[in-house]
Amino acid sequence: MNEMFTKAMARNIFYGGTLFFFLLFLGLTFDTMTVVPTRSNDNVIAKDANGKRTELGAQIVQGKKVWEDNNCVGCHTILGEGAYFAPELGNVYVRFGNSTDAIKAFIMSRPKNGIPGRRSMPQFNLSDADLEAVAQFLKWTSEIDTAGWPPNIKG
Repeated sequence: MNEMFTKAMARNIFYGGTLFFFLLFLGLTFDTMTVVPTRSNDNVIAKDANGKRTELGAQIVQGKKVWEDNNCVGCHTILGEGAYFAPELGNVYVRFGNSTDAIKAFIMSRPKNGIPGRRSMPQFNLSDADLEAVAQFLKWTSEIDTAGWPPNIKG
């Protein structure tokens, strides 16, 4: 390259790069806006036995409340959000063999004061209704179309 790098060349590179990335941004925004509405909202609005869309079940809402009241997100992540102290729970229903009973049994099996010298989930002494609600909430989160998140079954 025998010629010298001039101000005009730098300006043209700047303007050209700016225009390129602005057009790229618009293209990606347009693509996102066309893809998002085609995703299924069946997991956000539940369906009844006849396939009719209904509001989110009261049990799932109660499970979310129990989740928040016990600060589960302080240790766990759910769909990638939260603390990384304990496992991801966005796919725990699948990990436990598509069984809400297994989730409830695991929560109930936690020792009262934890395991000495080891990090472990505390015993929250949830009622049967709250246990079922949390299990239904975790089942519901596992059915959300997350476009492949978490990347593996272990979370």
